[in-house]
Amino acid sequence: MSRLIASVVFLFLVSVSPPSTRAAEPVSPNVVVIFIDDLGYADIGPFGAKGYTTPNLDRMAIEGRKFTNFVVASAVCSASRSALMTGCIHERIGFRGALGPNSKMGIAASETTLAEVCKQKGYATACFGKWHLGHHPKFLPTKHGFDTYLGLPYSNDMWPFHPDFVNLPPDSPARKNNYPPLPLIENDRIVDSDVTGEDQTQLTKLYTERSVKFIRENRDRPFFLYLPHAMVHVPLYVSKGFENKSTSGLFGDVMAEVDWSVGEILKVLKETGIDDRTLVVFTSDNGPWLSYGNHAGSAGPLREGKGTAFEGGVRVPTIMRWPTKIPANTSCNRLASTIDLLPTVAACIDATPPTLAIDGKDIRPLLFGTGDVSPHKSYPYYYANQELRAVRNDRWKLMFAHQSRSLKGSEGGKDGMPTAYKNEAVAQALYDLESDVGETKDVSDQYPEIVAELQKGAEYWRNQLGDSLTKKMGTAIRPADQLETTDRRLSD
Repeated sequence: MSRLIASVVFLFLVSVSPPSTRAAEPVSPNVVVIFIDDLGYADIGPFGAKGYTTPNLDRMAIEGRKFTNFVVASAVCSASRSALMTGCIHERIGFRGALGPNSKMGIAASETTLAEVCKQKGYATACFGKWHLGHHPKFLPTKHGFDTYLGLPYSNDMWPFHPDFVNLPPDSPARKNNYPPLPLIENDRIVDSDVTGEDQTQLTKLYTERSVKFIRENRDRPFFLYLPHAMVHVPLYVSKGFENKSTSGLFGDVMAEVDWSVGEILKVLKETGIDDRTLVVFTSDNGPWLSYGNHAGSAGPLREGKGTAFEGGVRVPTIMRWPTKIPANTSCNRLASTIDLLPTVAACIDATPPTLAIDGKDIRPLLFGTGDVSPHKSYPYYYANQELRAVRNDRWKLMFAHQSRSLKGSEGGKDGMPTAYKNEAVAQALYDLESDVGETKDVSDQYPEIVAELQKGAEYWRNQLGDSLTKKMGTAIRPADQLETTDRRLSD
């Protein structure tokens, strides 16, 4: 009897014991990806911003890890975002450039997105912001693994007030073929058919508030939040609380609001007690749109900006934070990319990776500081019409001859009106990015063996994904989906 009583008492005590006394169970991390539009390498405090401060991002870097050699797949919107979502170089899945309102394509249903990877493990998923991967209902986030979506379907300058058209005469043929009104979409329906400039002043705040609400509502289950802000893509807009907050004009004000947004995300994670089991990634889709001058950011020490294969177009400021997992106040200078986020998250949450071939690598050793070697032996820089403009590895970069846009020393435009780019002939060159991150000196003659090694890497990518510069057809390209005549249109 005494043994029976003891057993009953023991079971009772176990049943009422506080959670902290029980064996800790493995918990899959929440994942937050904050994706800024056209943010330059030197546009945040931890990467050398000047004229304004970013205290929340500064704190995020102190509490997390900077990635100073982090690149995107392409220096333009849709191509870059398709790579982030699928873990593929954009050419592999049939994406190029920036989709506009007349586009009839989107991510193929056969591709596995980062959201769909997370859905395998029962994650709640949300996207608040710019999608730009197909704007018709069959292509929207809710068809690619996201439970909920609110945002612009493409860039915020794809509207009737685009600089290319706004100053033309009313009867100009080009003006008549201008962009249609800009829509705001919730899930797969238009909730505002004509987004105005006043509406755009509220976008950063709106997306942030919806993100905070989503986190609070899902604090007791794992979640994936994708927050692709419209800013700092032109036209720049900021809410009244941040007007004239910086000493660097409108761009500095917009950056102050972006930094506030990051702070709100970090704050709610702590308030809900899930901070130490949440991976937060802050990065950008490409470098600064330099032709917009004082409304553009800065690539700092890097050459050129958005729309080029130079580092200023492709290398982006990146911070990752996960308390107790990512070593605080550290920096990683090894080559990594947005295409690596999908396989890395899949590994972190023990999800099955996509069945179709992807190009991203698991970078947990770089993330957690347990390794110091880039998994990328060669990495391609594609741009424009299937042009393989460069191939690089952790240290070296081989640039191929091509035509590229450049301001050639011009300061760019003023107050939202751009300066026209000039065409520049880029010669083949080998750059040592370790000692010459600004890509100023061709060292091909000194390192012929490195040139040969990177040429081998280039041939691999040409065989896989093609190259219009060498008239090579790729054998591993998967087509994007196309809108069919029977599919519902956005305006339906």
